[in-house]
Amino acid sequence: QVQLVESGGGLVQPGGSLRLSCAASGSIFSFNAMGWYRQAPGKQRELVASITTGGDTRCAPAVKGRFTISRDTVKNTVFLQMNSLQPEDTAVYYCYASTRAVRTFPDYWGQGTQVTVSS
Repeated sequence: QVQLVESGGGLVQPGGSLRLSCAASGSIFSFNAMGWYRQAPGKQRELVASITTGGDTRCAPAVKGRFTISRDTVKNTVFLQMNSLQPEDTAVYYCYASTRAVRTFPDYWGQGTQVTVSS
C-alpha cells in the first residue's frame, strides 16, 4: 500500500515562505510522476506543480516564478518550496503520485496539509 505523508503547512504572512514535504513509503521511481494539487474553500482542486521520474518539472502559471518543486531520491521525498506567498495561495495542499502516462493524473493522494496566508 502506497502512503504519501505530507508536512510543512502552516500560517504565514503575505510575502513569506513555506516548504512542503511529501514522503513516499517506497521508492519515488515507482511512479511516473509526483506533484502537488491544492484546493481552496469553494473551489475545485487545481494542479500546482509536478516532477517526473526523469526530473522534468512544471508549475502552474499562477505560481510560476514563486514555487519550486524538487525531490530527494535517497529520502523518497518531494518538496514544494513556496516563496512570495499571497492570500490567494491559501488552500489545502495535496501531494500525489501517478503511475500513468499522463503525469498529472493521480493514483495516490496524501492526506493534505493546510497552508494559510494571512496578516
